[in-house]
Amino acid sequence: MAIQWYPGHMAKARREVTEKLKYIDVVIELLDARAPLSSRNPVIDELAEGKPRLILLNKTDLADPVQTKAWSTHFRDQGAYVISINSQNGQGTEKIDAACKDLAKPLFEKWQAKGMKPRAIRVVILGIPNVGKSTLINRLASKRTANVGDRPGITKKQQWIKIGTSLELLDTPGILWPKFEDQITGYRLAATGAIKDELLDFQDIALFVLTYLKREYPNLIKARYKVDELPEDNVELFDLIGEKRGFLQKRGYIDYDKTAETILRELRSGTIGSITLEKPTDIEEKTV
Repeated sequence: MAIQWYPGHMAKARREVTEKLKYIDVVIELLDARAPLSSRNPVIDELAEGKPRLILLNKTDLADPVQTKAWSTHFRDQGAYVISINSQNGQGTEKIDAACKDLAKPLFEKWQAKGMKPRAIRVVILGIPNVGKSTLINRLASKRTANVGDRPGITKKQQWIKIGTSLELLDTPGILWPKFEDQITGYRLAATGAIKDELLDFQDIALFVLTYLKREYPNLIKARYKVDELPEDNVELFDLIGEKRGFLQKRGYIDYDKTAETILRELRSGTIGSITLEKPTDIEEKTV
């Protein structure tokens, strides 16, 4: 299944972000800790070129903590400033203000040398849909200033938001890129909920998830779905889970749609366990 999604409002968002970036001091790149590289929009490298950048690994409560640490090390080894956060409960978000000040320090020194009065740091949060931007902004602002939802495409327009006295933050819609370099990226993003479910074949995505979990997290599958031994054939495993959960239609046929939907829902909610869908060791090294 070919996965692509680049609706018109995203093309418009990219144009608007490009225009606003000349006013921005620090770029915050928000990534999904469950798929840090797949959730990196390569367009942002182009848009944010020359700007100080802070990488936030979000949704750490759902990700494998061992792999989150490995990804943090991976990005830091490439010279990036990285913080792991959970925007839902605020864990790690208290470090963002100091990080932005640190990244903007050369700019402050430049202003001081020119005798200019310091002002609030202008920050933009960029990331793909459903990575948690609105939740993070509401957390930083300590009030409900941005629309929040569990589906991609909630934020449709840009708005400036004051964060205390030191930051002014520009909220933008999530931006996907026109074409994925490989379909595995598309599958990972579909699995984590970055792409609208209406555009997906749930069975296809669920089978991809099961194939990965069987290899990397077999004990989590066994525990969640009460399976003693995992069959070699992944389709058989799909059948077994449907049978174990009682998703049977007339004549005993497995309800594949319901089985697939359950697997994806339980992956996204963390019910299966703390899971990361890619590791630094799995992929070709890419520079930040």
